[in-house]
Amino acid sequence: MRYMLLIVEPPGQRETRTRAEGEQAYDAMRRFGETLQAEGKLLAVESLATTAKATRVQIRQGQTHLLDGPFAEAKEMVGGFYLLECNSSAEAIEIARRCPAAEWATVEVRPAAPCFEESNA
Repeated sequence: MRYMLLIVEPPGQRETRTRAEGEQAYDAMRRFGETLQAEGKLLAVESLATTAKATRVQIRQGQTHLLDGPFAEAKEMVGGFYLLECNSSAEAIEIARRCPAAEWATVEVRPAAPCFEESNA
């Protein structure tokens, strides 16, 4: 089953790091991805730019609305992700525990699923 590890970090956190600290964090995450690749678990990985470079797109009543970041109401941002192939939720959580970002951000583990809820009826 596929699981996504979402790296959820406070907006502005990256700006508090020196360049050397940022490169050290990025290198730790890159090595983590290489380990997952060697284990046969990694399907995709990407670091994302901050919300300052993001655009939100909405279509309401046929009208397109664009909002350029940064977004004042944002309390957190997705800074990157790892898409994994795991045998269970427990395995995905164990991998998340090994993620270096868990020390400075939140690693959210979510199974891949359709965009509707399964009925128990």
